[in-house]
Parts: sequence; C-alpha cells; structure tokens
Amino acid sequence: MPAARFVEQLNAQIGNELAAHNQYLACAVYYDAETMPQMAAFFYGQALEEREHAMMMVQYLLDTDSPVTIPGVDAPVPTFDDVVAPVALALEQERRVTEQINALLRTAREEFDFASEQFMQWFIKEQVEEVATMSDLLAVVRRNADDIDDIEDYVAREQSAEGADPTAPRAAGA
Repeated sequence: MPAARFVEQLNAQIGNELAAHNQYLACAVYYDAETMPQMAAFFYGQALEEREHAMMMVQYLLDTDSPVTIPGVDAPVPTFDDVVAPVALALEQERRVTEQINALLRTAREEFDFASEQFMQWFIKEQVEEVATMSDLLAVVRRNADDIDDIEDYVAREQSAEGADPTAPRAAGA
C-alpha cells in the first residue's frame, strides 16, 4: 500500500486534474463560440486528457487498495477577453500542475514509496510535453491574435491526433 501521505496528496491531485478538465472545457466552449473549431477541438481533447489523468490516479489507488476520495473543485474561469487569454491561462495551469506532480514524486521518494514513485514517472514526462505544447501554442496565438485563420491552421497542422501512449497508466473505467 502506498504511503499515507502520498495517498492524501494523490486524492487532492485527482481534484486538481478534474479542475483542469473543467477549465479546458470552458476554454473549448469559448473557442467554439468564437467559431474557432480547431482550437475548440484541441481544448475539448485537452479536457478529456485531464479527466483521463484523474482516472489513472483513481485506478492506481484502487489497484493498491488505497482509499479514493473524489474532491469537489472550484468553478473554472468562464469568460475570456480575447483569443490569447485561454491559452495563457492554460500554460499557467500546466506549470502549476507540473509543480503538483513534482511534489507528489518528492513525497513518494521521501516516504520510500517506490511503486508510487514509479507510477509518477509517466506524469513527469507528460507534464514536459504539456508545458511545451502550451508554450508553443501561446507564442503562435500571441503572434497571430488578429488572424484566427493562421491560429486555426497551426492547430490543424501541429496538433493532429496522437496515438495512444502504450506506457500510460491504466485509467479507471477504461
């Protein structure tokens, strides 16, 4: 069984991942309303990915006979001033999640919880990718804020569907 401190933090992280899901959903709805289907699809996909992360954490806790607590989450930011704001918020969110994931890994190491440390390795790799993706997207959106067609073209070209990652942890309900 994982260290009690790790389990407590992982349950909190489930809430953080679900909050990220809701925030990305709000971003997707904003872009959908702005008639930016590529950006909307990208953020709908990001929302599903964050939910999947939460469910991977749930499955890990279930697999290790640990208690699972699904925490409540705060409402997402629902409105944005321009096409740049949702991406800037997303990058800020990914950086915050990276700090949270690093803290989880640190706790696992401090507790000599080797299985939990190994479980967190995939999330470390994932956060590098997420921050890089949002950083690049923010640069493109800032540069093309007055030309949404260029933004849409970039997303269509660069954010094409990736295949499933065979190294990803199993998600509950999958």
